[in-house]
Amino acid sequence: MCADTPEYKDTLNLPKTDFPMRAGLPKREPGWLDRWNQIDVYGKLRQKAADGSRQPFTLHDGPPYANGHLHIGHALNKTIKDMIVRSHQMMGFDARYVPGWDCHGLPIEWKIEEQYRKKGKNKDEVDVVDFRQECRAFADSWVDIQRDEFKRLGITGNWDKPYLTMDFHAEAVIAEEFMKFLMNGTLYQGSKPVMWSPVEKTALAEAEIEYHDHKSHTIWVPFSFAAASGDLAEARVVIWTTTPWTIPSNKAVAYNDKVAYGLYRVDATEEESWTKPGDLYIFADTLAEDALGKSRVTEFTRVRDVATSEFDGAILKHPFNGIDGAEGYWDYEVPMIDGDHVTDDAGTGFVHTAPSHGADDYECFVKRNWLDRMTHNVGEESEFLPHVPFFAGLRVLDHKGKEGKANNAVIAKLVEAGGIIARGRVTHSYPHSWRSKAPIIFRNTPQWFASVDREVGDGQDEMGKTIRERALNSIDQLVKWWPQTGRNRLYSMIESRPDWVLSRQRAWGVPLTCFIKKDTLPTAPDFLLRDPAVNARIVEAFDAEGADAWYAEGAKERFIGDAANADEYEQVFDVLDVWFDSGSTHSFVLRDREDGTEDGIADVYMEGTDQHRGWFHSSLLQACGTKGRAPYRNVVTHGFTLDEKGNKMSKSLGNTIVPEKVVQQYGADILRLWVAQTDYTADQRIGPEILKGTADSYRRLRNTMRFMLGSLADFTEADRVDPADMPELEQWVLHRLAELDHQVRKGYQSFDFNGVWQAVFNFATVDLSSFYFDIRKDVLYCDGNTDRAKAARTVLDILFHRLTTWLAPVLVFTMEEVWLERFPGDESSVHLVDIPETPADWLNEPLAAKWAQVRQARRVVTAALEVQRTDKVIGASLEAAPVVHVREDDMREALKSVSFDDICITSGISLTGDPMPAEAFRLPEVEGVGVVFEKAEGEKCQRCWKILPDVGQHAHPATCSRCNDALG
Repeated sequence: MCADTPEYKDTLNLPKTDFPMRAGLPKREPGWLDRWNQIDVYGKLRQKAADGSRQPFTLHDGPPYANGHLHIGHALNKTIKDMIVRSHQMMGFDARYVPGWDCHGLPIEWKIEEQYRKKGKNKDEVDVVDFRQECRAFADSWVDIQRDEFKRLGITGNWDKPYLTMDFHAEAVIAEEFMKFLMNGTLYQGSKPVMWSPVEKTALAEAEIEYHDHKSHTIWVPFSFAAASGDLAEARVVIWTTTPWTIPSNKAVAYNDKVAYGLYRVDATEEESWTKPGDLYIFADTLAEDALGKSRVTEFTRVRDVATSEFDGAILKHPFNGIDGAEGYWDYEVPMIDGDHVTDDAGTGFVHTAPSHGADDYECFVKRNWLDRMTHNVGEESEFLPHVPFFAGLRVLDHKGKEGKANNAVIAKLVEAGGIIARGRVTHSYPHSWRSKAPIIFRNTPQWFASVDREVGDGQDEMGKTIRERALNSIDQLVKWWPQTGRNRLYSMIESRPDWVLSRQRAWGVPLTCFIKKDTLPTAPDFLLRDPAVNARIVEAFDAEGADAWYAEGAKERFIGDAANADEYEQVFDVLDVWFDSGSTHSFVLRDREDGTEDGIADVYMEGTDQHRGWFHSSLLQACGTKGRAPYRNVVTHGFTLDEKGNKMSKSLGNTIVPEKVVQQYGADILRLWVAQTDYTADQRIGPEILKGTADSYRRLRNTMRFMLGSLADFTEADRVDPADMPELEQWVLHRLAELDHQVRKGYQSFDFNGVWQAVFNFATVDLSSFYFDIRKDVLYCDGNTDRAKAARTVLDILFHRLTTWLAPVLVFTMEEVWLERFPGDESSVHLVDIPETPADWLNEPLAAKWAQVRQARRVVTAALEVQRTDKVIGASLEAAPVVHVREDDMREALKSVSFDDICITSGISLTGDPMPAEAFRLPEVEGVGVVFEKAEGEKCQRCWKILPDVGQHAHPATCSRCNDALG
């Protein structure tokens, strides 16, 4: 600039904003949390719907367990829920969210017992009510901690009044819901094998089980025939098992009609073998060679086929039959039975059947009505009971879950009795308690069950007469699944599941509030006391005093009252499975609270995929037993969180990501943005590099918002331009907004936050920052108060309101910051407004098609200029005035109609239909467009920096005509 040329910088309309480039989220977010609390944003939203103008929308919170700090799975889960609630609120619903906690059960009880053990204190010597109070206090302390941790993530909800399964009213309703099963005929006491934790001394549900590799004993055990004709009289049927300790409880041997069997003779053996030449054994043909090899048989002969008809009615002897010192304990008949569960994939083709210790075994006996043949040989610590010869007191697993002495003792006794031909070890997947991490056993024990196949006597038969029918019909007819694979998973589980084990032999929980008649069989009609007045007294007491009332002195007499002679009844002290607690939450949250739902049904349940066997599952069963249908309309499922390499997170591997650490380093909005960027329906990954990428995306978006704020600093309603009067470029932006508004709403309605984020982010960074803003900076900075500048600012205002509200459910803190930068005020908040309605007439497909051509041609020009910039021929695109050859007439006419030089940010441009010269720059993907580089002619305007022939010919020195007019 010449010395006598005025300084024109101050005459430009440059962006003005205090919105910082650096977010400083970790330090600033707590201030916004305090502000939301002070102005009571959640309460104001509820007041907004008080007139009934907004349709209620309720996401029912699956309760986390109140026993530890949050992990990354908690953060993912609660953030998705928050996005669902916030997005529906901003789409016009009254979106309520009541956070809740699961407070009863073994994990908390286990923690208190651990404290006792450290102090050398015996739990059994502590008064049960005192023990329960310690559990209550422990849970309460963690509720407070987790609540603050959830709030720090920006989760909105009724935090002052959450639901707790240990609240007195909740305990009363859980008991009331249980007694509905008592009254409708689905509750029964049965003796069947259940998954039992010897460490925790309680039955476990499938949802409380995880599978780990476990090394087990393997043994091959021959059973002699008690009576048989021909060569079978000397033969023995061989079974294979990985649980030697169950042999004393054997009651049958199973085979399968579809398996081919053969009679095999031992011809030669190694020197040390538990077989001898001439021995005859029966195996499945596909397994004989392997089994005989394990028995150290070196030569054998297949004598003949053995038809399964020969097993029909056959009776075997137990391996301990006739053994000295057993006083005939095992001298009973062992029938051969057919079973579909028998395969010839491994083992011998025969299955040792102990109905007290296996699900398939038990079902075989149920089918034959042989339940009177069940054994009760193993106690709650996995110890053989006193009546079992040889093994009394020996444990399968010790108090830490390590192998006890039972297996080796049984194997040794089999060797002594000649009842074993081979042994070994195998590593296989085996069920463990997910709390103690110790192996479990299957153990026959009296438990309380809810039948899934008995008719429910409540008259609510629209979805079916049994719990299973109601559940399966609800899955298909009443519920939408996101993703649909969730339907398939839960349906198959419900279709094949056994009856629900409701009882746990613990202390911290809601008791099974029922009474059983003394000296009466469980199958007798009067075994259970069913009396509405008794039930009502229990509910009333629990509501006032909590479930501890069940354990008070004289409770039995108090509750039974005059309904029966209390001396004739026993009080049940088992507690309910905690999945029954959480499965009942729909009753005391959705049904009973003012912020619940009219019909007690939630619009959405949203949890991880493990909850198909957990909360989704138990809620469905519980509600089908008491309401006759599913308690939800939509079920949304997320996957598990893995590290950056796709490995499961583990403290031992050192690859865990703690939400608190992420918040301290980046801020909660970055963690929330990570959630939005993932496809949560599958397993997702997180780690330092992924979070860096997330932070980079955040910075790019923040720059977009900062540009809008700066450009809107002086915008007033007087500047607003009607869309019909806007230039085509602005009308094209409005068209894109209309398209995007539909996409955003559809995405939020279908819980697709990844789709919403990608669409909005790409629009903000590609359509806006790299295209529209890039083009319109010149107009906004240099035009002054022209109609074109007013139209651009009007579009920026429209963009501002859409982008802030579209993204507020995701970036709750940042969009609040953006909003308050423009609309400060004591009561102002982006979270108190809705997404603006977008006029349908903004859609303009012909205009969009035209501008698609313009953008294609622009790509060729900018790519051609980039080559010149790289070669240092020019420093900026305004130094160019290229010649653009356009083959197609319609594209050429489109470019002529839109100030194509401004679109390409050049000082001039020449459009021609002449054939492209050989040196013309082309892009392979854009046919029919070529660019020949030419430098702009003229002088550089010292205000807008365009190079034009008329610069210096106006009143204001060194300006072009446009800048001269803008300066007045």
